[in-house]
Amino acid sequence: MTAKMKRTSEESQSRLPDNSALKQQQLPAYRLQLTATGVLSGFFATGVFCLGVGIILILSAKSIKEIEIKYTKICGNCAKLREDATNFDKECTCSIPFYLSETMQGNVYMYYKLYGFYQNLYRYILSRSNSQLLGTDLKDVGTCAPFSKSHDGTPIAPCGAIANSIFNDTIILSYNLNSSISIEVPMLRSGITWWTDKYVKFQNPRSKNLSIAFAGTTKPPSWVKSVYELDKEDPENNGFLNDDFIVWMRAAAFPTFKKLYRRLNRIQYFTEGLPAGNYSFNITYNFPVTRFRGEKSVVLSTLTWSGGSNLFLGLAYTVTGAVTWLASFSMMAIHLMLKDRKMFFIQQ
Repeated sequence: MTAKMKRTSEESQSRLPDNSALKQQQLPAYRLQLTATGVLSGFFATGVFCLGVGIILILSAKSIKEIEIKYTKICGNCAKLREDATNFDKECTCSIPFYLSETMQGNVYMYYKLYGFYQNLYRYILSRSNSQLLGTDLKDVGTCAPFSKSHDGTPIAPCGAIANSIFNDTIILSYNLNSSISIEVPMLRSGITWWTDKYVKFQNPRSKNLSIAFAGTTKPPSWVKSVYELDKEDPENNGFLNDDFIVWMRAAAFPTFKKLYRRLNRIQYFTEGLPAGNYSFNITYNFPVTRFRGEKSVVLSTLTWSGGSNLFLGLAYTVTGAVTWLASFSMMAIHLMLKDRKMFFIQQ
């Protein structure tokens, strides 16, 4: 009996944690002693920081030069023609003249902006094939319904609702040197995508001849050209590596959004940016919006170190700083009131 008790005692001792400060929970600890002065100082400092950052961001956003032209109603004839199913293959263009009163210094970016187009619908976002977009399996269209296969069973490439609804208006900016001479403003389509999208998420099949690589597939129903014929001037900008296609495939979070379309090539007359003067947008109208009561516009904008002309971040910092200051003054008033009451009872 004694041997059994001894063996039990040894087993229980072997399960005990080591006699160290960490395992015996004997490490030195520090209990933070918060004082009213320290808390109020922290709140005031946070308020000053947020207010300062907010004002800087608002001033930075206000310094951006931007011009937006809505062209859905201006190109109303084209809208009626192109959105009629019987005239789907007919081309329609419209010209929109405008005057730039101030020079847009530095880098200038062109965006297209859509109103009332919901890219954030759950089924819409899921209607794509990542393995197909990586170029590994062009026939993997199981997640692309209802745009997975054509009526004869041929896999669609690129498949899915996002790809099928790609923005396909063509926008050309022209600059009027004088009353009789007009030149096309040089624009670049390179450098408009995220690096991770261009070189990680999207890849073409491993074949130099894309027409052969995409054999056995068909184009989406709303597309005029196949995916390997999107850019005749630059063969490397075809297939899933097409910049316009990659930009469109990154779904927007809100129904009103803008996406980068082109950026200014600063050569010849445009080394300093876009000079003040007469311009015009020559738009080939293709993308339908009136059927869902949407609108389209084209935007020219400069950028600053904080990004585009968005006041949200600056206003968020400013409101946070103001609320923090309000809370600081409220806590200070309560603290002084309680302090005075405590002194009153001590004197009594």
